[in-house]
Amino acid sequence: MTAELPDWMIPPRPSGWEADDLDHLSQAPRHTELIDGALIFMVSPQRSWHSRLVENLTFALRQTAPAGSETEREMTIRLDRRSRPEPDILVTTASYDPDRTWYAPEDVTLVIEVVSEESADRDRSLKPFKYAQAKIPHFWRVEDEAGSPSVHTYELDDMTSAYVATGIHRDRLRTAVPFPVDIDLDSLVP
Repeated sequence: MTAELPDWMIPPRPSGWEADDLDHLSQAPRHTELIDGALIFMVSPQRSWHSRLVENLTFALRQTAPAGSETEREMTIRLDRRSRPEPDILVTTASYDPDRTWYAPEDVTLVIEVVSEESADRDRSLKPFKYAQAKIPHFWRVEDEAGSPSVHTYELDDMTSAYVATGIHRDRLRTAVPFPVDIDLDSLVP
């Protein structure tokens, strides 16, 4: 027996979904991404560790980011016509707009993905590739190492349009780019 999809899940055109369609999918789960024209629903329960880490790292970066930067959590980036992923955290130079639903990649200086079991493959391979192709200068990936966060930092190599690793930070995140950061990582989760 085959279950029938609700009408709102059927793409509006034969070529599939497009980035602007996300703003009109009121019945979709709140955390819906678009990657290569395919909708990605994040409906599995979120772990408390992930939620606390994202919340506390967002707050720490808001305190650290220079004037003219905004730090957001769980907002999409319109990479192209068919991709609008939702990183856990981003830092942007775009001005605050209460009605904004997405950011342009040229306004994003840092993207952070906190790896969860459900999103591990996308967070470690697909999304970094997409962010690099969109020329977002910095990418951080946060892993759970037995309850302690480790932050893997990357910087875009303009010649190859790929990220190169710049460090793995445990206990303390100290880096000068994209702006000076010094955060006690163990303070981010209980």
